[in-house]
Amino acid sequence: MTATVKTRPESKEIARLAAEAASEKQASDILVLDIRRVTLLADYFVICSAQTERQLQTVVEEVEEQLGRAGVELLGREGTADSGWAVLDFGDVIVHVFRPQERAYYRLEEVWAEGTPVVRII
Repeated sequence: MTATVKTRPESKEIARLAAEAASEKQASDILVLDIRRVTLLADYFVICSAQTERQLQTVVEEVEEQLGRAGVELLGREGTADSGWAVLDFGDVIVHVFRPQERAYYRLEEVWAEGTPVVRII
């Protein structure tokens, strides 16, 4: 009997899986941003909006669950649903979930404007 070794997906695939997980929970304005040529911090940002605290928490949980099933380890989490934002660090991919007012305040799309948009789901 041979053991099956689960390999970690490539960063682009991780970003795609995160965007799909957020979409499944009706996150809006989902953006996958390729930041590889801009910073060594990560390869991709996934940025999305959730309308309520409950939806924000649901999106975060779904992203964590789906990426965990794909063999991607969560390295860190910051923020809470009641703060209006959460950041999930998967190493090469960082997922940002905001309520609309917090997303407008932090303006990550402007801060990382040199990144290349890969996918945008409105």
